[in-house]
Amino acid sequence: MKGPFARLRVEPAGERRRRGALALAVTGAVGITAVAALTGTFPFGDQSPAGRRDTPAAGPSGASPGPAPGAPGAGDPLLPLDGNGGYTVRRYTLDLDWRAPRTPFAAGTTISATATQALSRFNLDFAGNTLHTVTVDGVAAGAARDGDELVVTPAKPIQKGAAFTVRVGYTADPTQQRERGDAIQTYGWVPTPDGTVVCAQPNGAKMIFPVNDHPSLRAPVTFRVTTPPGLSAVANGRLVERVRRPDGRTRWTYDSEHPLAAQLIQLAIGKFSFVDRTGPRGLPVRDVVPEGLVTDTEEPRALTSDHLTWLEERLGPYPFRRYGVLVGDTDLPVALETQSLSVVPKADLLGDRIDAERDLVHELAHQWTGNSVAIRRWSDLWLSEGHARFYERLYSDAHGGVALEDAMRSAYAQHDQWRHDDGAPAEPTEPTLFKVMRYDGSALVLYALREKVGEETFDRIERAWVTKYRGRVAGTRDFVALASEVAGEDLTAFLTSWLYGDRTPPMPGHPDWEVDRVQD
Repeated sequence: MKGPFARLRVEPAGERRRRGALALAVTGAVGITAVAALTGTFPFGDQSPAGRRDTPAAGPSGASPGPAPGAPGAGDPLLPLDGNGGYTVRRYTLDLDWRAPRTPFAAGTTISATATQALSRFNLDFAGNTLHTVTVDGVAAGAARDGDELVVTPAKPIQKGAAFTVRVGYTADPTQQRERGDAIQTYGWVPTPDGTVVCAQPNGAKMIFPVNDHPSLRAPVTFRVTTPPGLSAVANGRLVERVRRPDGRTRWTYDSEHPLAAQLIQLAIGKFSFVDRTGPRGLPVRDVVPEGLVTDTEEPRALTSDHLTWLEERLGPYPFRRYGVLVGDTDLPVALETQSLSVVPKADLLGDRIDAERDLVHELAHQWTGNSVAIRRWSDLWLSEGHARFYERLYSDAHGGVALEDAMRSAYAQHDQWRHDDGAPAEPTEPTLFKVMRYDGSALVLYALREKVGEETFDRIERAWVTKYRGRVAGTRDFVALASEVAGEDLTAFLTSWLYGDRTPPMPGHPDWEVDRVQD
């Protein structure tokens, strides 16, 4: 995700000290100071997705436990009720009968799942929307709303290892939105003049459909969306079928092709033009553009193939089967890395070319780091946003933008303040998840690593990271271990001080760089 912090101002250090103020105002809770920064250990243990334990322990006799409720959350310390325990999802199928902007419509979601424990009941993340029916394997099930949780009690328990199917019928409310005090701002359903785009990050997918919503939990999605005459639907992945019905409405079916985290879904409806191109090695590239914006956004969109080539030279082959840019005809404040179809607000593409390319490269870089390599828990967000910001800055440096060293020196000067306001890079609080520290502050960690090990070794670390964990979940400990392995030296203490310390460490190779005094 690329937000308002993309416009971080870079100014001479002398002017910055004379002003005595931050170049970018940020607010938020004080970050947690990790004892691990002093001891060289990491402040987390289990490296399963979100550290979750699904299966209850066996009884004293060693017998398998009886049916029990699945956990109401995936175990993430920052958002403990996001995701659920007791099952894994094999596929979501969404059936949406879209009518008009801001107008409720009939919807259904089918969830194919497998029990990871014997289940007496289980939860789905589901917010708002009017619930009508819930069945498990075709039989009516009990259903209770508990805040953002939908608690489902099947007619009979589900055995461990059993496949089961949940069907939820509801009326979808496309006015649902929520607000955050960080770069995300507004998320959920985002209206356009003739339809909608979806911005689910960080945990807004539950406003769209019942889901197991955590960034470490991924499953393929089938979208079946029916639209009125004159409107098109688009979603992640490949258009499988488009069928015109006798009443003039059209049903569009998309297959995500790859598993994806719920925060990375995209569903857009509107009067669109589809612009097809070919990327490196014949990669299909399809942009989705509101009809009145095709010409005015053509110049930056036409650079996607060049951006793909540039990133592939550094990170290896693009990890999905297709790519495209969805131009958002909205006042959306952020671009978003929805998987294989990034959404970029029209204002970002109609303005300055250098800024437009930064946005495009940022969201494209996420396809490798954050999408293909998914984060294990929310405190690992620095790996996603920091990498995207680093490659955005690196590209801009070589294509007419601010020099990378200047941008990083400016970030270095402000880093203690960001630690104070937002928490250290790998120690966000929930309100500070998408604050500036996860962007330029985390890109600075990668820059420090490059200065420490040298550009050639750093490039090998980066390619190894996205290659080893392609299509997998990985976290901070995984990155530190891999970096140490590739570099041939133990980087634990070095990276721990950068990721968890309450003060910014010295920048390797730049003893003259100074950190500004923290302002309360």
